[in-house]
Amino acid sequence: MVAVHKKDDRWQNWELAISGQIPAKEPVRLDFEKLNALATTIVKTQEPHHTSNPKAIFSFRGIPVAKLLDQLGVKSDVKEVTFVSYDAYRATVSLEDLKRYPIAIALERDGRPISRSEGGPLYLIFPYTDYPELQIKYPDRFWAFYVTNIVVGTEQIKLGVGDSASVGQKASGKSDQPSRTLDINTLDKLPQVTIEEPVGYPIGWPIGKVKLQGVRLRDAIAASGVALPESSVVVVRGKPPVYRDPLNPTRLAAKDVRDCDIMLATRWGSDLQPIPAHMGGPLTLALPASCQARYDNQRWITFVEEIEVMDSP
Repeated sequence: MVAVHKKDDRWQNWELAISGQIPAKEPVRLDFEKLNALATTIVKTQEPHHTSNPKAIFSFRGIPVAKLLDQLGVKSDVKEVTFVSYDAYRATVSLEDLKRYPIAIALERDGRPISRSEGGPLYLIFPYTDYPELQIKYPDRFWAFYVTNIVVGTEQIKLGVGDSASVGQKASGKSDQPSRTLDINTLDKLPQVTIEEPVGYPIGWPIGKVKLQGVRLRDAIAASGVALPESSVVVVRGKPPVYRDPLNPTRLAAKDVRDCDIMLATRWGSDLQPIPAHMGGPLTLALPASCQARYDNQRWITFVEEIEVMDSP
């Protein structure tokens, strides 16, 4: 992933989307120009990923996360905030610590924009030097590269389901409601299925078998009134940009969606709790063991937001 980013240093086009338990009904999107204007704080600290000189002190210019949240507002029951990267990596920090410490989204290191190869253009940093206790609570894996999204608390499920025609109409402005949006109440009315096996999500899940409950992908598509022709494919998109790459989509053959119990998981664990943002929730794509042989190269997708039925390429 670092190699991919090193080839594309167009940091000016970067955008940060903030969503979740905030007053705004839609994600708040800040382009790089707006972020640059807000980045007036200097944080001087050691950087754990700078392996050539781990004791060096760097000067980062950035935006304290608390400053962003104060401007947007946060609902009273929020306990944590999740930072999501371009490649679907995520790091979760308690809201209390974000308010207590100048944990920041950095745009510059020592007066220069942070390149993609070094974790930029937006890099979550922790002031280890002034607050060494942070290094114990939030070790180096919490320094998130390529930050694209901030999720405050956990979002409500809003799954858009459509076909190529409806998505095209929406893009051209010819339709305001081309696809149907499914929420948790609608999904809960569909037949529920359960699996218990090791999950394919890379971060934040228990090792070993995990119980997941949700609905079959094909049932969600049917509930939306979208046809699933035999020759079509189903494209699943999640919040992180890596799941939205048109050159490398998560594409499932219609036949396999019909024949295999590919799941949209809404709950997990023995007590079937909602899936929180720090685990990639509220909605995730799960490929049961019975489907794995068909999809060895596919990922279990976190933060699922869109399903599109397309003509087979």
